[in-house]
Amino acid sequence: MIRLLVVDDSALMRKLLGGVFAQERDVEVAFARDGDEALVEHLRFRPDVITLDVNMPGLSGLDCLDRIMLDRPTPVVMVSSLTANGAEVTLDAIERGAVDFVTKPGGAVSLEMDRLGPLIVQKVRAAARARLRPTLRLAERIRARTVSAGGNLPQRPRMPVRTASPEPLSRNPPKLGPAEGIVLVGTSTGGPPALDALLSRLPPEFPWPVVVAQHMPSSFTGPLARRLDGLCALKVQEASRPMPLSPGNVYIGRGDADVTVARRPSGLVVQPVPAHIDYPWHPSVDRLVASALDLFEPVRLVGVLMTGMGRDGATAMAGMRARGGRTIAESEETAVVWGMPGELVRTGGATVVAPLEGIADALLQMVN
Repeated sequence: MIRLLVVDDSALMRKLLGGVFAQERDVEVAFARDGDEALVEHLRFRPDVITLDVNMPGLSGLDCLDRIMLDRPTPVVMVSSLTANGAEVTLDAIERGAVDFVTKPGGAVSLEMDRLGPLIVQKVRAAARARLRPTLRLAERIRARTVSAGGNLPQRPRMPVRTASPEPLSRNPPKLGPAEGIVLVGTSTGGPPALDALLSRLPPEFPWPVVVAQHMPSSFTGPLARRLDGLCALKVQEASRPMPLSPGNVYIGRGDADVTVARRPSGLVVQPVPAHIDYPWHPSVDRLVASALDLFEPVRLVGVLMTGMGRDGATAMAGMRARGGRTIAESEETAVVWGMPGELVRTGGATVVAPLEGIADALLQMVN
């Protein structure tokens, strides 16, 4: 039995989400109308997973998430609006420990919920099985337990985030000529922190371009790229248009579309293409790998498959390895959801299986 706590200040959203999960016989649901009530229910009901509205009066979704992670860490799926501000806040929530997010339906909410319901159920089920790192915000939890009753919660240090700029300051990619190879990265649930852990460990002279297919809506991938750009030595940008495929650069595939590499008269480019019905998740890892195999010898390709539900990328990367390419799968011990990398391992398609903190070193060895 999965114990789910739905936290939303909208009575309509509570009713709709309750209706979605009423069809799931192995899910028991409790409700909270705001952040303060959520904290009480969190300790009373002891849920296995929580859906948490980002924007609530009083105690905000982020502040409520902080308390949940400090009092009794629990997998949380944020419920966010499809706006630029909603994307920034949601990415901040994932950085603070949320497992995943779903977007609020727009327009005719009841009709949209019929369409989104299966996805919400899938994400909640995946979150209920998610592995929260034992060290997640451990220092803050210890400090919180030392404050006296009624004392202020410890302030969480904020990661620096740069706004987009034409050129990164004192961080020009080296002039290495045309790309001799390419790194293909696939992630889904739990992906943004995993991308931070991987990309922030790569040096500015990293010799191959990196293309990332992270399952996300289009309103989220631009803010994600900007956040990562502020944390990495490499230049990180959203592939929102055809761009030259150059060393020293990381390209985040635009959401709600697929990302591929292609050859043009001017050279190799990374580009967004309309989502294809044959690929259920977007940007599609499988489609990205297939496009790279059309242009590069497999030995010039390295695939990295990290945390995420489903199996996107596993089949294509296993085929790439069979043809001479190399692949890295995140190990079960660190993956929030060991779906995508687990499928790669089970099919025998992983050259290396490594914990999150070891993936960058494995990648550097392969490329060098």
